[in-house]
Amino acid sequence: MKTGGWRGRRPQLGAPLRGLRALRRLPRTLREDLCTTRGAPLPRLPGPSWLDWLPAFGTLWVLTAGFLAAFAVDSLHGWHGMDDGYALLFGGGEAVALVVAMVRPVPAWWAVTLVMVVVARASEANVDPDVAFPWTVEGIATQSGVLLLLAFRHRLRVAVEALVITLVAGVACAGFVTRPHNFDVGRAVPVLITAVVVGAALRGRWVARAELAEQEVLTAEERARRTLLEERSRIARELHDVVAHHMSVISIQAQVAPHLVENPSDELRENLAGIRENAVEALAELRRVLGVLRSEEALAHGTRHAPQPTLDRLDELIGKVRDAGVEVTAESTGTPRPLAPGVELSAYRIVQEALSNAMRHAPGAAVRVTLGHHHEGLTLRITNSAPTGPVPRSPGSGHGLLGMRERTAMLGGELATGYAPDGGYEVTAYLPADAARPATTLPTLAPAPAKDTP
Repeated sequence: MKTGGWRGRRPQLGAPLRGLRALRRLPRTLREDLCTTRGAPLPRLPGPSWLDWLPAFGTLWVLTAGFLAAFAVDSLHGWHGMDDGYALLFGGGEAVALVVAMVRPVPAWWAVTLVMVVVARASEANVDPDVAFPWTVEGIATQSGVLLLLAFRHRLRVAVEALVITLVAGVACAGFVTRPHNFDVGRAVPVLITAVVVGAALRGRWVARAELAEQEVLTAEERARRTLLEERSRIARELHDVVAHHMSVISIQAQVAPHLVENPSDELRENLAGIRENAVEALAELRRVLGVLRSEEALAHGTRHAPQPTLDRLDELIGKVRDAGVEVTAESTGTPRPLAPGVELSAYRIVQEALSNAMRHAPGAAVRVTLGHHHEGLTLRITNSAPTGPVPRSPGSGHGLLGMRERTAMLGGELATGYAPDGGYEVTAYLPADAARPATTLPTLAPAPAKDTP
């Protein structure tokens, strides 16, 4: 059975109840917003703050307040019939409030509003009928300046509350009069509203710039973090290939070893079978964990099983750079000795990145590559002279310097990068032959730029 009429409907009281709650909270909101002596801080911008411009702006603002004070005192004395003392008190008080509004806009707004009400009530009986009332011309200018600064320093809600109270006070002063006057409420309203709108717009633009600057910082940090992860992933892929190759060799040698010995014992066969089985399991686990780091682009180009470069291919790399028109000089000192595959791979990549940076950021520069072989490890030194052509702008942050640091840290080595005295750039790396020790903190021997700029 259907229920008709008002009995089947639930009364919608949500909006009225919310309105009543807002009205009930209004005194508390006004007290919190307008009964304060503190100025709301503005967000900090990366460049100069508005406080840095305060001396110059404050000087101009004080001069403006002085001119308004002079005109206000003359108007209150000549047209409103006030004594010199009262004219100086109220006219000077408005000027002082305008200056105070730069740092304490809410108390300044209370002061100018109170001055407007007191002057209107005290001079209502003596003011010339042709003079603007209840505001003076100087009073409108002062009130507008204070409201503009209040809207700039506080939230829009606070500025609107102050504007409404100001207009209500002006209308009240214009309503309780004993004789006709030249009311200027209609002229004051658009001026005061415009001041609040301009102040709120300036504050919104300031806040938007601050948020944009903060977002740019977060974006740069995220880009650097993503670059770091990508470079570590690249290193992990390369080391995966190196380790997988050696594990495969161990497995094959363990399988072939029993056939190279006459009448091998059962214990030997069993041990070699265990070695091969462990190697195969380790290789499978390695491929399962690190194989996913292979990018789709590498798979598409069929480079999954391509051999990783070593120092034997360094001459080939330097030859390609020379073919590109770069003057490269290579030098090797000491006696070369066998190095771990990871050390040779990292050394090749460091030289490759340094040459790439020189080609990209130092056009026309001569490059020198020096390899120092020591008993403890390998020293790499790649220097380039000052560029002779225009240096192109680097798009974003690169991977070169970051990759070098990651590789040397991974091997427990040291890296120093920085500008040379002749205007060139230098990269020096030390890679220990015993790469099994943990990485140490990297020293900074020379200031390195944020980008790959040699």
